[in-house]
Amino acid sequence: MTALPLALIAVITVVEVLSPPQIHLGPLLVVAPAITASFAGVWATTGVAALAIAALTLIGVLREGLATSNIEAQLSSLIVVSALVIGLRALRERHERQLAQVRSVSEAAQRVLLRPLPDRIGPLHLAAVYLAAEAEAQVGGDLYAAARTATGTRLLVGDVRGKGLSSLGDAALLLGAFRAAAHLHADLPDLAAYLDGSVCWDLAQPSERTDRAGAGDPAPDRAEDCAEDCVDNRSESFITAVILDIPDNDSVLRLIDCGHPPPLLLHADGITALAARRPAPPLGLGELAPAAYEVEVFPFLPGDRLLIYTDGVIEARDTRRRFYPLTERVAAWHTEPPTVLLHRLRQDLLAHVGGRLDDDAAIVAVERLPE
Repeated sequence: MTALPLALIAVITVVEVLSPPQIHLGPLLVVAPAITASFAGVWATTGVAALAIAALTLIGVLREGLATSNIEAQLSSLIVVSALVIGLRALRERHERQLAQVRSVSEAAQRVLLRPLPDRIGPLHLAAVYLAAEAEAQVGGDLYAAARTATGTRLLVGDVRGKGLSSLGDAALLLGAFRAAAHLHADLPDLAAYLDGSVCWDLAQPSERTDRAGAGDPAPDRAEDCAEDCVDNRSESFITAVILDIPDNDSVLRLIDCGHPPPLLLHADGITALAARRPAPPLGLGELAPAAYEVEVFPFLPGDRLLIYTDGVIEARDTRRRFYPLTERVAAWHTEPPTVLLHRLRQDLLAHVGGRLDDDAAIVAVERLPE
């Protein structure tokens, strides 16, 4: 690429020297450093600018002399413009370094916050994909996690109200609570209540949390214990979630839906939406629940696949404002392994929205392997 500005300098210099006196092409030499700055670094741009200034000096010597006002004006203009181009290129390089640092921090945050799901856990084959709405972010308010218990595997897929980096704190809170408690609570409703209480406790006003801590009252295990603390914040922040328990030795799955889109069960006969009869409120709004969390039980046979997703997938719109038809698109790939299924789904979703989503999106695929 550097050959292009060098060739321009040579051509302009030769044509200028051979042209009649009334024709002046010397000012065009500024194009060379400008073009170089678009693809090369500061040092290459500086070198090309120096060559352009030397070429214009040579033109002045061969044609009119360096003492003429015309050559002096051209040289001054070329030096000033070249200095500006070099300065802008230096600023661009600094911004690129800063952007690279931001990306590295974002990638590190993603690895810590959203740990990659294992390819195999117990009798399950897992795969996950995350698409952040913010262009330079790798992670946002959608979340997923898996944990082993003595009898099976527990999964959490959630969506913090809001999108992008502002929702990272709530996502980190819920993921930490799930990883700490998934293997401690034998019953799925107890785990859901603990997670709701953890979110609700975090939403309480700082002074109220301090008062509780000072009184020796630990973080509540039930969301209703902190209802008064959350009353001012419950409409501002909450987390929709699906909590799953998949036993190793029983071909079923147990599900609690906390205001989240229903997962899709992909089986030999087609696709079934696992809609809960009585979905619970989102986590952080547990004080609104009329009764204990209700567990839904669905068949999950060897060879079946489960697709869990956030609303960033089904609410993605194309240029004609049409929602992404997830069930219709997945129908063509429902027999594919989880990794292949998510690869095709990711490509199709991005093509539907033109390459960029308006909201974070996470998808987890689970296959129960044949015995």
